[in-house]
Amino acid sequence: MSFNFLYRNTDAAPLAAFRILMGLLMAAEGFGAIITGWVGDNFVNVPFTFNFIGFEFLQIIIGPQAYLIYVLLGIAGIGISLGYRYRLMTSLYLVLWAAVYFAQKTSYNNHYYLLLLFCMLFLIAPMNVYRSLDVKQGRVKESQSVPYWSIWIFKASLAIVYFYAACAKLYPDWLSGKAVGTFLSGKCDYPILGAYCHSDWLIMLISYGGILFDFFVIPALWYKPTRKCAFVVSIFFHLFNSVVFQIGIFPYMMLITTILYFEPAAMRKLFFRNSLANAITGYRYPAPFRKKSLQAGLAVYFSLMVLLPLRHFLYPGSPHWSEEAHRLSWHMMLRSKYGIIQYRVVDPQSGNTEIIEPGGRLPDKMAQSLATRPDQIWQYAQHIKAEYQEKGIANPEVYVISSVSLNHRPYRPLIDPNANLAAEPWNHIKPHKWILNNPDLW
Repeated sequence: MSFNFLYRNTDAAPLAAFRILMGLLMAAEGFGAIITGWVGDNFVNVPFTFNFIGFEFLQIIIGPQAYLIYVLLGIAGIGISLGYRYRLMTSLYLVLWAAVYFAQKTSYNNHYYLLLLFCMLFLIAPMNVYRSLDVKQGRVKESQSVPYWSIWIFKASLAIVYFYAACAKLYPDWLSGKAVGTFLSGKCDYPILGAYCHSDWLIMLISYGGILFDFFVIPALWYKPTRKCAFVVSIFFHLFNSVVFQIGIFPYMMLITTILYFEPAAMRKLFFRNSLANAITGYRYPAPFRKKSLQAGLAVYFSLMVLLPLRHFLYPGSPHWSEEAHRLSWHMMLRSKYGIIQYRVVDPQSGNTEIIEPGGRLPDKMAQSLATRPDQIWQYAQHIKAEYQEKGIANPEVYVISSVSLNHRPYRPLIDPNANLAAEPWNHIKPHKWILNNPDLW
């Protein structure tokens, strides 16, 4: 298969506009997280965080220093937007964003992962060769063109994201409207929408409209005759999600990325009105070794994007229940879970037993997240184990009594109450036998 189309020259204006708007959004994510109190709730006013397992060293950022990290993210976002020392600012944002991403998962969102991927792509794409301070100050030679791969990588990434988001919705609770009905049940106080939040027609419209949108919006944006219509639908869809479901910057990331699907001349006219596109020159066909390196890197990147969302087939039961392979798979807004949990700590020497209620020891948000996510349940068991070892108990046993409701179903046990989680290892690949399947699920 020939990939020569990836190396043809194309107008640099859309990529520059994309950089400017995304940089501003990235800055807003940094500063906004401080202003809204999100940093305080998730990194400062907490005893610890549930980091991704294996990234325990990132506990060093828990505390007031987290404010500095998010200030630096905001500054780096502005630098990216301006194209000022672009590689340095992008590297800074990538490192800091990776740190805060892997440091906590209580407030996990898919757009955090997507932004991490975008930062990696920003680092290799020539996004500062046009309308940037790097050009104005002489650090980079100006070019009216960029290689098409620098635009294609974002378009192809979104195609994968939307495809898997659509596929993930093809499960009984979504198709029956149960999942959407659960989400809307908490929106009954909204103007206009509140009057219809229990209406079957609205629930099914959102359920099946979401599937159709995710499956077809990218092909429709890519195909010129349907592009404008798809863009209008995208505006309504993403703004509706932003207002009703309040899912952060994700809708705006998606809208900004649509810039890359439109004709370059139209985007130049829209964003750089007084500029004229010169002959599309400036990027020559790359040397063979650079071409092969680029293709190898992109092959690895896109292979992981395609394969990671499929890994849940390696685990028994539903990922919406067990959470195994749920992250990094574009399972977005698919289920609602509530849980009740207790820990039973046993001293094997004396036989003494103590009951621990996480709700009385952790902030509400952390306790609620803990109660429904087995990996966090295991992590807290390790935390309790270390706590009791410090008290002089050599090998404390930690058992869990838990019940979880998925999409308003009856509560079912999530964790085997006879499993000593203090002695259980965490396996990143194999399923965990102490996570109980739900017999009510598919």
